[in-house]
Amino acid sequence: MRTSTWARQHLAALRALLVLTLITGIVYPVAVFAVGRLPGLSDKADGSLLEVDGKVVGSSLIGQPFIDAEGHALRQYFQSRPSAAGDGYDPLSTSASNLGPEDIIDTTVAGSATTKPSLLSTVCTRSKQIADREGVDGRRPFCTPDGLGAVLSVLGPRDADGEVTRPIAVYSVNERCAEHPVPFLASYRGVPVRCAENPGGYPEGRIVPIPGDAPTDPAVPADAVTASGSGLDPHISPRYADIQVRRVADARGITPEQVRALVHAHTAGRPLGFLGEPAVDVVALNLELDRRFPFQG
Repeated sequence: MRTSTWARQHLAALRALLVLTLITGIVYPVAVFAVGRLPGLSDKADGSLLEVDGKVVGSSLIGQPFIDAEGHALRQYFQSRPSAAGDGYDPLSTSASNLGPEDIIDTTVAGSATTKPSLLSTVCTRSKQIADREGVDGRRPFCTPDGLGAVLSVLGPRDADGEVTRPIAVYSVNERCAEHPVPFLASYRGVPVRCAENPGGYPEGRIVPIPGDAPTDPAVPADAVTASGSGLDPHISPRYADIQVRRVADARGITPEQVRALVHAHTAGRPLGFLGEPAVDVVALNLELDRRFPFQG
């Protein structure tokens, strides 16, 4: 290759580099920044930040917990939905739990006595905690009264389809004997149900979830006991907000009607009128409660 050809090719490459750097590194970022400064867009471009007395206290796009130092729910605030992002609503660790509907058996962490709850037991525990806090019926299908997954391991001979034909022994796999010596179910198909020596044991048995007598539409809604995909969602359903109204009103010394009015004001309808579901922004709602009806406790 002649020197002049080599030089022309490299000069062309250099010109392309300079032009693309100008377009993608300067023009495009400046254009995006300018669009973000347009009226109606600047707040969203800045992160929809929420301020109190000139101090940023959060974002209407990112949830946050309303708990004390021990992790207990603060009674004067609406509680957010659970979060699986880090220790909760961590923007640097946004994620879901990646657990699915088949995660129903608690396990013992190797080398320790710590129990790792299954997704089912986690949901059941949250439902019971919310029920105790809000004074509602916390029963859910496939949950024990104590807030664990109602799951049995049935041991015995099986037929060609894997069903146990004659149970020999039955264990409540999520009820450790040390904490739950009396299982949630006395017997299964005539065989006494035993507690589990170790959660996650008895894998050789047929795993049978027990629906129980809970209502098919629990009083505690699904968003109250499960995390969002990002773990940062600041919204809850109107149903979850509704069961919290009386507690918040009592804590702040106001009427439930006053609280419901603020809930309604911070409830967004379905986007475009048909997408998704109505949602209540918990962060903005709690800030408005503090502004309008300060907590005196």
